[in-house]
Amino acid sequence: MSNSSEILAILEYMEKEKQISRADMIESIASAIRNAAAKGSHAGYDLKIDINPKSGALKSWALLTVTDSVADPATQIHIDRAKLYKDNPQIGDVIERELDLSNLGRIAAKNVYQTIIQKVRQFEKERIFDDYKDVVGDIVTGTVRRREKGSIIVDLGKAEAVMPKRESIMGEDYAPGERIRCLLLEIDNSPRGPEIILSRASYKFVRRLFDLEVAEIADGSVKIDAMAREPGYRTKIAVSSSDPRIDPVGACVGAGGSRVKSIVRELNGEKIDVIKYSPNPQILLEECIKPAVAKNIKVDPAEKKITFEVSEGDLSIVIGKRGSNAKLTSRLLGWKLEIAKEASNEIGLEERVMQAAGSLAQILPQLSEEQAAILANNGINSSEAFEGVEQEDLVDLGFSTEDADFILQRVREYQQSH
Repeated sequence: MSNSSEILAILEYMEKEKQISRADMIESIASAIRNAAAKGSHAGYDLKIDINPKSGALKSWALLTVTDSVADPATQIHIDRAKLYKDNPQIGDVIERELDLSNLGRIAAKNVYQTIIQKVRQFEKERIFDDYKDVVGDIVTGTVRRREKGSIIVDLGKAEAVMPKRESIMGEDYAPGERIRCLLLEIDNSPRGPEIILSRASYKFVRRLFDLEVAEIADGSVKIDAMAREPGYRTKIAVSSSDPRIDPVGACVGAGGSRVKSIVRELNGEKIDVIKYSPNPQILLEECIKPAVAKNIKVDPAEKKITFEVSEGDLSIVIGKRGSNAKLTSRLLGWKLEIAKEASNEIGLEERVMQAAGSLAQILPQLSEEQAAILANNGINSSEAFEGVEQEDLVDLGFSTEDADFILQRVREYQQSH
């Protein structure tokens, strides 16, 4: 290891391939040699080591304190002997005696190499943090390398990153060599050094895709106020604009849906609902479940709960598969939701005829049930419904001319008295 050409080769390689400066590398090599020497025949020595950054030449010295009574020859030198190394030495002076460390031995040399390798790894990890700390929250593109315990290892160029299973979208599968776009979610400073964590499942990934795709979001004229995501299934995003000339939903969707389609493609078909934001939770709810219509809405601010009903046809859409749509709506609003099927107000034809016959009986008490049913069945179920009805019309329905005249006369009297 004391071979200067060997040291120079390490310095040049580290500088060129690993971007580790010579000064940092010299410090590491010197420290490694000092540790290796201390484990061998130079145990207990206080060593000074110098490596020439240009030539790689190594020089080493033992640092010895001048004394008149030597207790430890590894760190002390008698004043008489010190005169060989220094003119007029004084007790307490430190002198430097040159040592030859060229024969550290194989084991010591191996330790030096291991220490250097560890140091290089540490440098590389620190550099990973420096290189990527400003990219956290941005989208990065890499190449899939392999799978490890359910995680995907991705090569970003300067470093390897990991996309854990929890940050993957269920159903997406990437083969080694495939290109992948992800959000750089965080840098996790684990005991093994910084680990770059990627995500495709985070709502922040979709948010960043909108930033890149929608110029109005990037320049701040359209704002994303709320988001909720069920990865691989659906994302709901509520947007607003401080500029009344800008339609925030239209800006996000794009002409012919071009902008949102581009994001859906990146997410392999995940549905995206873009809705207009409102600070009023009831209005936001109504926007959120369109085209379904919320009825009998009750807002409970104390419980932060909204109870509402929807028609039977809309119920399954509003709730969604395994309740996922309702969960997303609830998350977007930040309110608990209670959804019920609207109580059916529809009544059968017979009942309607009975009701109408009852109304007609008040106007025309002389009518038989059968006659009232004929009128009701033909839409004549109130005094107003007789508007424009002539004698012939009633005759056509099966009434005699006398009965028809009588009915019309009674209705006119009723209308005048009411």
